[in-house]
Amino acid sequence: MQHTERHRTHRIGWLRAAVLGANDGIVSTASLVLGVAASGATTETILVAGVAGLVAGAMSMAAGEYVSVSSQSDTESADLAREKQELADNPRQEHAELKAIYVERGLDEQLAGQVATQLMEHDSLGAHARDELGISETLAAKPVQAAFASAATFAVGAAMPLLMVVLLPAATLMWGLSGSSLVFLALLGLLAARAGGAPIVASVVRVAFWGALAMGLTAGVGALFGVAA
Repeated sequence: MQHTERHRTHRIGWLRAAVLGANDGIVSTASLVLGVAASGATTETILVAGVAGLVAGAMSMAAGEYVSVSSQSDTESADLAREKQELADNPRQEHAELKAIYVERGLDEQLAGQVATQLMEHDSLGAHARDELGISETLAAKPVQAAFASAATFAVGAAMPLLMVVLLPAATLMWGLSGSSLVFLALLGLLAARAGGAPIVASVVRVAFWGALAMGLTAGVGALFGVAA
């Protein structure tokens, strides 16, 4: 029988990293540019600061994602190694643990024992990894994938406000950049909701609100401490 339901859980790893990267790219670069612009800097200075923020941010996102997800992967590997040893040393106890899990989920004692037996005969470590440890192929940590997704999407997100710096005249840069960045953030929230199957309105509002707050605070700092050029 063909499985026709469309689930999106397999997208969690790269989707989280991609949304985080693009959101951070738009918010941090737009905020940086607004802060520098509010200080009275020239367009060239604003653009240099924005490009530097793009490069530094993309590398920071990649490094941060790789380190954090690698730590998760190391923990998973250690747990799997421990579980493998426990299966070799005390298979009866491990069978009892798996059976108890299925009983807790609603199976009766006999059926839970049969399920545990058959799953352990088929793939003992996989059954315990999935049902006891909560580790599955779909949700397993993938450090390289997360790092590349974060860096690439950060760069794409950061390029959007930088494009506005090039296109908009200096007189309208502050308002034009703020408005366009909010539009970019709203589109990001829309795409993330569509890709992940989440409520669209809540996703758009959440992303746009925090982006507007960050840009407003940074522009305020630039206006407060900046010196007009």
